[in-house]
Amino acid sequence: MKNLINKPLIQRKYALTAGIALMVMAIAAVFSYGIVLGRLVIDGDAIATLDNIQSSIILFKAGIMGWFIILISDIVVSLSLYKFLKTFNKRLALLGAGLRLIYAGILGISILNLLFVMILTNNLEYFPTITIYQIQSLVMLFLNAFHIVWSIGLIFFGGHLMVIGYVTLTSSILPKTISILLLLASISYIIIHSNYTFFPNINEITIILESILSIPMFLGELSFAIWLLFKGGKIAKRL
Repeated sequence: MKNLINKPLIQRKYALTAGIALMVMAIAAVFSYGIVLGRLVIDGDAIATLDNIQSSIILFKAGIMGWFIILISDIVVSLSLYKFLKTFNKRLALLGAGLRLIYAGILGISILNLLFVMILTNNLEYFPTITIYQIQSLVMLFLNAFHIVWSIGLIFFGGHLMVIGYVTLTSSILPKTISILLLLASISYIIIHSNYTFFPNINEITIILESILSIPMFLGELSFAIWLLFKGGKIAKRL
């Protein structure tokens, strides 16, 4: 009897943990990606990008810290969602957690490129044999590598969302609208980042496609995070 009473409380704890981590991640992503990289990195302009990073090195370092917060939050989310969903489908919950952990590992590799940029731009005196033009080129190379590696990881992230969407849809623990949005978001991530990774020659088309599909991607993840925060685990259903 005691275990039956505590089970909803435990489910609630895992849902709340995942929801809080998702919100922390969202805030950190807005800062590190939207504000820091969005403000400092100028596509196709290595000179301006290097100047921006050098003149705002503290902001750039703060952005890197934000990425590490995102990485840690992803690990917390993957483990919390596994604990929360294993009641309904243990194998798929494990698969979903595994895919998100793979994504987190790839994200960690991509963040290394930002550390290389920080080293290059913050310690120019340590590279006396490298010209300023070479440093500009290396900075852009590492920034591009960050996006390419991260994009590969987001394909696995899309797979994670597909598993989560399927489990929640078939087990009826989520409103069907949110589960469907998660499935649409998963397909969007897989299509967009497969294009960026394997078909860079159609990037212009992919950018347009991303601007359209970003709506279900945003709504799916946000609505799921809000549901976890306020509803997740309060009423557990099982087919």
